[in-house]
Amino acid sequence: MRWLYSALAWAAQPLLRRKLRRRARAEPGYAHAVGERFGHYQGRAPAADPDPRPLLWLHAVSLGETRAAAILLQALRAQWPDMRLLLTHGTATGRAEGAKLLQPGDVQAWLPWDTPGAVRRFLRHFRPQIGVLLETEVWPNLIAACHAQGLPLVLANARLNERSLRQAQRLGWLARPAYRRLAAVWAQTEADAARLRLLGAPVQGVFGNIKFDVQPDSAQLAQGRRWRAQQPRPVLLLASTREGEEALWLQALEKKRQEALARKASVAPDSIANSSADWIAGGAVQWLLVPRHPQRFDEVAALLQAAGLSVSRRSQWGDAPAPADVWLGDSLGEMPLYYGLADAALLGGSFAPLGGQNLIEAAACACPLLLGPHTFNFAQAAEDACAACAAQRVADMGAALEAAARWLYNAAALAQARQAAQSFAQAHRGAAQATARAVAAVLRQNDR
Repeated sequence: MRWLYSALAWAAQPLLRRKLRRRARAEPGYAHAVGERFGHYQGRAPAADPDPRPLLWLHAVSLGETRAAAILLQALRAQWPDMRLLLTHGTATGRAEGAKLLQPGDVQAWLPWDTPGAVRRFLRHFRPQIGVLLETEVWPNLIAACHAQGLPLVLANARLNERSLRQAQRLGWLARPAYRRLAAVWAQTEADAARLRLLGAPVQGVFGNIKFDVQPDSAQLAQGRRWRAQQPRPVLLLASTREGEEALWLQALEKKRQEALARKASVAPDSIANSSADWIAGGAVQWLLVPRHPQRFDEVAALLQAAGLSVSRRSQWGDAPAPADVWLGDSLGEMPLYYGLADAALLGGSFAPLGGQNLIEAAACACPLLLGPHTFNFAQAAEDACAACAAQRVADMGAALEAAARWLYNAAALAQARQAAQSFAQAHRGAAQATARAVAAVLRQNDR
């Protein structure tokens, strides 16, 4: 039945081109090398290159996967010193970040749209010795073509939540053959492994999450902490916010202000309790907001200014953040700086039903987290972080402000949470080395 999927993928190509043009207006990277999206590659093919070193193909679709790829690549290059890299992506932010990982002889390209023709051209042009897909990237035609050519294709740092499992089961005629044809799968958690096996995936190990092996940029982290030491107020970070979450935060903040005003109106001034609502509403906190996607930087700045808040953007800072109601982190690749600058953080993607963002980098920077109710993309990591007291789960944005105030108002509790976050990150390392050894084993087995 894959022919039906292939026909739909082929017919959707004009829609994909239109989508790329639309995305390119906000992110010019989407206009780069569009032909590669359809399997048309310029320049000399690596397969025809006289360089005898083997070519390892690593696919990291977006920014988060590319950062995980950076960690894995260090271990792979140590395991396989003479390798060349073919690094593929699906998003402009992923490709921009991936360019930093290239060494002489390496190649970077878009992964083609999953039509049989585009996939054949991709494999014929590059001819890698092994392919490594990261996390969730299972494409039926791509996997079928690799299987037919005897190219081992593995899924590393694999995760599959309940929602994705149900969707895959509804399309079992398409998903099951794809998962079965993978050469190996290494899952993040036992729960992920169990769900992957239900789809026929050849799970050969549970190694944990590669992102725990992250080493935050020490210079950025130190700079953030120096700036934090200069601030008279505690700093609360809204990290990697997604669509709608800034509005939720503004609504919750306004509600706290109204509660504080009501309390002042109904109670004699000399008996007003120093509640967390009053404290949050009274300007005692410096807010730092970092949107997840760069195309939203201007939109978020406009939203904050429309709410009557002054905004200082990271792109305009000099030697230190300029005074403002909200600091806006409008830069890429500087999360260690922002986590170092913050006392604690609210995790973006978890307050709207979007599944949450990666919490591991925050923990590695000793920044404790408040998690909203939606963390299904990182369910096990979120559960483990809460159990380790590196994070707290809250019901909504209003509850997050209350919990943040309790942390910031209690120096001992905050210090304990920061230490717990760092210990949690350190305790879960080792997945990158285990994955690199497993990739090498698959390659040796394929060479026999």
